[in-house]
Formats: sequence, structure tokens, C-alpha cells
Amino acid sequence: MVNWVLRGAVLLWALLFVIVGVRGLFDPASYTETFGILVEGPATNTIRADLSAFFLVAAGSAAIGALVPGWVRALLVPAALYGTALAGRLFGAASGDPVNAGIVQAMIIEALTVLLMAGSWWVLSRPAAAVDGAADRVH
Repeated sequence: MVNWVLRGAVLLWALLFVIVGVRGLFDPASYTETFGILVEGPATNTIRADLSAFFLVAAGSAAIGALVPGWVRALLVPAALYGTALAGRLFGAASGDPVNAGIVQAMIIEALTVLLMAGSWWVLSRPAAAVDGAADRVH
């Protein structure tokens, strides 16, 4: 049961970030609304490509990890991407970058993503009998 709940949570997360990535691919200005990034001139192409790739690769890896039992290690890809993003934000804040409510919200989302993906990987990579046995001991 726990496995299905985790797989469902990961798939919902993946769907959300597929939407963010596809939206940014077709309308890079959507990143201005979502992240406060100015999208103008030649930077538009870089923002379209790089940010969309970040979200689409993370979402695709999460979906593969949730849907293909033998590929649960794919959950470590979004964990690494969002963990690196969080580390970069923390480094920036420590270096004196301005931090507002949007940055704090992004840091919370990144931290929760790392926990969801790493935790899901850990639980889903365990043999089913071990997970079920642990659940039986709780009851």
C-alpha cells in the first residue's frame, strides 16, 4: 500500500513539473511569472532550453522511477537536480544574494522534492516482503 501511495505522489509531482516544463518550452515568458526571470532577447532561447530541460528531465526520470519497478534509481535524478538547485540557492543566500518570499518558497519545494524522491527511492528499492513486514509490525 505504501508503495502505491509513493508512486502516486511521485507521478503527481512529475505531472506538475511536466506542465511547468512544457509551458516554458512553448512560452518562455511563463518563467517570468513563475520565477521572476526576465525573458528577453537572445536569453529567451537559453531560458526556454535550459529551464525546460531541467523540469522535463526531472519529471521524466521521476515518472520512470515510479512506473518501472526495476528503474527506481531514476528517482535519484530529480533528487540530484533539485538538491543541487537548493545548494545553489543556499550558497547564493550565504553570499548575500537578495532573498524574498519566492526564493524561500522555491527552497521549500526543492527540499520537499529531495525528500520525496530520495525517500521514495529508498522505500521502493526495498524488497516488497520487507516493506510489508514492517507495515505488519506497526499494526
